Amino acid sequence: MALLNIINVPNPLLKKTAAPVDKVDDEIRQLMDDMLETMYANDGIGLAANQVGVLKRVLVMDIVGKNGDDAPPAPYYMANPEIIWQSEELHDYQEGCLSVPDQYATVTRPKKAKIQYLDRDNT
Repeated sequence: MALLNIINVPNPLLKKTAAPVDKVDDEIRQLMDDMLETMYANDGIGLAANQVGVLKRVLVMDIVGKNGDDAPPAPYYMANPEIIWQSEELHDYQEGCLSVPDQYATVTRPKKAKIQYLDRDNT
């Protein structure tokens, strides 16, 4: 695995539309692994491929252990993530972004959502 360079605003790549992934192959799995290592090294909970300069619809995320517990990592590896359902109930979250260092804001989002995506094994 390798640490990747996270690009910051105002880099124009952050506003570009990423291309869908046809299938999760060894190249995409390597990208996912490198992104996860980069995310953990920067104390993040999520990282999209465009944040490391790759215009592919790939996302890694791990929110386990962020509430002060010692739970082991439980990463999600997602290609082509798509929200297919979201609750009407909303919740406020304090959020930041690895591409916008040291900036945080309260964001209102649906409390629950269902996401469809390809995982590391194309399922």
